[in-house]
Amino acid sequence: MKKKTGASKSLAGMYYITWMEQWDQDFVNEETQGYFRFGKESRGDFHFGFVQGEMDCSYVEREGMPAVEFSWEGHNECNPATGRGWAVLDSDELTGQVSFHFGDESAFKAKRK
Repeated sequence: MKKKTGASKSLAGMYYITWMEQWDQDFVNEETQGYFRFGKESRGDFHFGFVQGEMDCSYVEREGMPAVEFSWEGHNECNPATGRGWAVLDSDELTGQVSFHFGDESAFKAKRK
């Protein structure tokens, strides 16, 4: 069982992606406005470009700030895809990284909805 911290309540909600290191904003918002969404439990989901994923989240703290570490599985242009990532919440901005297993990785920033 995952250790629960106060970080889960702090992070819960929807965050719209404002920047990604590897892809421009037009791609990020191709199908819908790119987002990461975290639940109060250990689940979440995201969508950017043609990538969709469901996340298995562990809520933690990094340097005293709420943070999340996650693995994910979903689709990239209709092909199965998996990966991992992390994010830290500072005020209302989420900063982190999302990675594809054996593939791309990108830093990102997102703002709370």
